[in-house]
Amino acid sequence: MSPRFATLRRWWGVLADLARPVTDAVRAGLECVSALGWTTLALGLVALVGGWVLGWHEFRILGATLLVLLALSVLFLIGRTQLEVDLELAPERLVAGDSSAAHVHVTNVARTPLLPVGLEVPVGESSARFTLPALAPGGTFEDVLVIPTETRGVIPVGPVRTQRGDPFGLLRRELEWSEGLDLFVHPRTVALESLGSGLLRDLEGQTSNDMSMSDLAFHTLREYEPGDDRRYIHWRSSAKASGASGQSAFLVRQFLDTRRSHVAVVVDVDEAAYTNPDEFELALSCGASVTVRALADEMETTIVCGAQAAVQPAPHTALDTYSRAEFGPWPLPAATSRLGTLAPDVSAVVLVTGPLTTFEVLQRARAYLAPQVRLVAVQVVPNSALSYREGLGIVVVTLADLTELPLVLAGGVTA
Repeated sequence: MSPRFATLRRWWGVLADLARPVTDAVRAGLECVSALGWTTLALGLVALVGGWVLGWHEFRILGATLLVLLALSVLFLIGRTQLEVDLELAPERLVAGDSSAAHVHVTNVARTPLLPVGLEVPVGESSARFTLPALAPGGTFEDVLVIPTETRGVIPVGPVRTQRGDPFGLLRRELEWSEGLDLFVHPRTVALESLGSGLLRDLEGQTSNDMSMSDLAFHTLREYEPGDDRRYIHWRSSAKASGASGQSAFLVRQFLDTRRSHVAVVVDVDEAAYTNPDEFELALSCGASVTVRALADEMETTIVCGAQAAVQPAPHTALDTYSRAEFGPWPLPAATSRLGTLAPDVSAVVLVTGPLTTFEVLQRARAYLAPQVRLVAVQVVPNSALSYREGLGIVVVTLADLTELPLVLAGGVTA
């Protein structure tokens, strides 16, 4: 790069910085012009020039009228708007089929009255529009928008925008006054009995070979040593030992450590495993139901739904994970591989998948888990009878409806 070119580039950067306030204002002004406004400007110029060249007085009048109309529309944008806008959702989390309410509270903090302006609240792919009435300085306006829900998901709500423009729609200026919020629509769930029974019998943990002075798995008795907790002295055995030896002897209980249960729920997000989206929603409902029960049992819990995952989440965070779940390029073996990375100490895994998943796919998914991990695969197959089969370390049960899940996990299904 030549020195002259470098100097010109430096000066150009300085001039651009100096002109930035002007260019930003011009850019903002151009963004206020709607498609109809640009069309009006183009027709006005063409009519004015054509009438001048062709000598048609009517065209000159038409062109001038259109340009004057566009100029007068600018008057509707003059003025500053100073508002405080609060947007609240009640509730922020709900189950599919319920309704939430978006509460909008607007305060005019300017020293001058506010003329009526349009107010818009985006809700998902649609928007709710209403007119904000004239407000005196310090005046307030409140409105409530009911948001019905039909399906699981995350619905973005807001930000609240004001719209000012002319009656013809030539110019329009939008300003955002609040942050956007997310409305979490959780999948439907069904109440389950404790996971410590039925197909997942590891609530009390698995015993190890590590000795402990305080646990649930009794191992043996040994002689008392200084420092041992006297609460664990076995008095009857101590009395027998003292009587047999003729000397005072105390025996204390010795335990084996137990390991805390760690349940993982993996929902298959591979679209190839399902015949329709309703089956996917049923799979998510099954996974969410198991997760809610595991958290209620105070088990360590991990969730994997493709790109969405959570390790030891709070109950509302766990259900938020299911709300965000969607189809993605995550085959079931890849999901269990990710589970092995997130939770290497998992003790029981529940896989939930669709009717098109083959047993070979389940075997490949099983290969990414440790041999001692108990695996239950729940396959949602609409219009099918409950069934149960087991082989190669995998328990596979099928169900057609969410209401059948309690029976499945209680072990009430026979082959």
